[in-house]
Amino acid sequence: MTLAVRAASGEIAVVPAPARLALEATSVSKHFGRLSALSDVSLSLRRGTVHALLGENGAGKSTLVKCIMGYYQADAGRVLVNGVPSTIRNPRDAAALGIGMVYQHFTLVDNMTVAENLVLARRNLPFVFDWAAEHKNVAAFMETMPFRLDPRRPVRTLAAGEKQKLEILKQLYLGSAIVILDEPTSVLTPDEADEVLGLLRDMTREGKLTVLMISHKFREVMKFADEVTVLRRGRLVGCGLVAELTPEAMARMMVGDEPPRAKEERADRAAGGAILEISSLHADDDLGTPALTDFSLRVHAGEIVGIAGVSGNGQEELVEVLAGQRVARAGTVVVAGDRYRARRAEMRDQKVRCLPDEPLRNACVGAMTVAENIGFRRFDRQPFAVGRTLVRHRALRKTARNLIAEYGIRTPGPDAPIASLSGGNVQRAVLARELAEDVAVLVASNPCFGLDFAAVAEIRSRLMEARNRGAAVLLISADLDEIFALADRIVVISEGRAVHAVLTAEADLGVIGRHMAGHA
Repeated sequence: MTLAVRAASGEIAVVPAPARLALEATSVSKHFGRLSALSDVSLSLRRGTVHALLGENGAGKSTLVKCIMGYYQADAGRVLVNGVPSTIRNPRDAAALGIGMVYQHFTLVDNMTVAENLVLARRNLPFVFDWAAEHKNVAAFMETMPFRLDPRRPVRTLAAGEKQKLEILKQLYLGSAIVILDEPTSVLTPDEADEVLGLLRDMTREGKLTVLMISHKFREVMKFADEVTVLRRGRLVGCGLVAELTPEAMARMMVGDEPPRAKEERADRAAGGAILEISSLHADDDLGTPALTDFSLRVHAGEIVGIAGVSGNGQEELVEVLAGQRVARAGTVVVAGDRYRARRAEMRDQKVRCLPDEPLRNACVGAMTVAENIGFRRFDRQPFAVGRTLVRHRALRKTARNLIAEYGIRTPGPDAPIASLSGGNVQRAVLARELAEDVAVLVASNPCFGLDFAAVAEIRSRLMEARNRGAAVLLISADLDEIFALADRIVVISEGRAVHAVLTAEADLGVIGRHMAGHA
């Protein structure tokens, strides 16, 4: 049974009939100064269901969840848990009410074991631990779970998919009856994503769990979610039963009109000569363990080469070597025939640009302005520099305003701290900086990680545009759909080696998956 429209914008939405609610947020509003992050937003989470929360970056999803979890105090509205009005002042209050959250980025201690990570997450800890008893209890807990990990295994030895499972297990171990998942499959292979979400859905069917899932992947929403709530610019614009909605309808709710599509088509052109040549590269991770072993690769002018692989197989170290953040132990990198050591002057002169993972952490200074971050590549050159010490901030701001308009960066202005922007707009700002001048090599690592589909379409268009202009683009992505959509060739990395290479047009998903898993 369903009810009629429930949307502040007047858009049509199918609304579930009342049922016993595990959690209800009613008329929640939150302001940051003059910015209205949430305005009269309501969310009803039925017990024993998977509920998807959709919206573009900056739509208010994270703010709503943080109000529920107690990170923020709402300016208006209330939260009810099991029908009872609840005061949630901090995440400890939320945990006491049985609400837990699995974050987009891991919150694990790598040098501790699986059992230690679980035990130390408890709210109340003894002064002295009986670790024999704790391991016995954790082992017994694992026997009741739909997916299991060795309690004595160090977390640093887990693959990304196993770490995500551990994050979920942590919430189940803590007794959370309501679990909020923030982009839960962003580091998982397609098979792992289906496995994890399928098992969680089974637990909701058994009445053991209620799930609120923030996601941008319509396939997962359609396959695993029972209901959906859509936000746009801090307002509720629609909700309903997934079975009675389509991806197109949800997309219209998110953006207000036709969904954005990539503006740049793949130019039909033959690839040119090799621009980026990596030969027998060896590099260690932060613990001194080999991460790249005899890795070799060529990327030609006017092509995109996609690196596919399960996270943790050397991709991060490869990007860091190319970006000058990690020193290779052996091997060479050549750009357009010249040796490349990733120094700042070489990156400028050899026209190498990078779009790394987590740009706010790896490519920006959060407290500095949008204009200053966009100017990092050129602040010490004319017309932005006076001598070697003074910077013309007016010139930086003028250039930033032009790029803000060209790349559609949503910001109060060039003087706003870049940390105040949404993830998609931080990514746009970094992309504007990296592509503002002629580019020979572009290294893009998970460029659309956690972004809404409007930002995804924009960023993919920019990558394709660089390729069409003749740049050699190296795309490292955990999203196989992204690699198949953009890459001309696919190279699979496993245990730090390039183990398989194929033209995308001739690639077989099953073969790619077996090489990723090391079973080929």
